[in-house]
Amino acid sequence: MPESSPRTKLTLRLDRDLIEAAKRYADEHGTSLSRLVAGYFRALARQMEAERPPQAEEDWKDRLSPWTRSLVGLARGADLDEEDYYRHLEEKHR
Repeated sequence: MPESSPRTKLTLRLDRDLIEAAKRYADEHGTSLSRLVAGYFRALARQMEAERPPQAEEDWKDRLSPWTRSLVGLARGADLDEEDYYRHLEEKHR
C-alpha cells in the first residue's frame, strides 16, 4: 500500500507498558508509532502474500469480467500452420 493513500484513524487497546515500550522504540529509531505499526502491517501483508499457495488455474478466470471470460478458449487450435491459413483464404475469397 503506498504511503500516499488516504489515512484513517485506528484505535488499539493495548497494555500501557507495551505502548510505552513501543513509543520509546519508535523514538529511538527516529520514527512515529503510526509509521512503526504501518511498517509492521506492510511486512505482515507481504509475508502473507508470499506464503499464500498459488491459485488454481480456474481461479484467475473467476476474476475476469463476463465478456472477457466468454473469450477464453476461442484462440485454441494453435497447431494450425501456414497451409491452413492459405486454404482458409482461398475458401473465403471464392
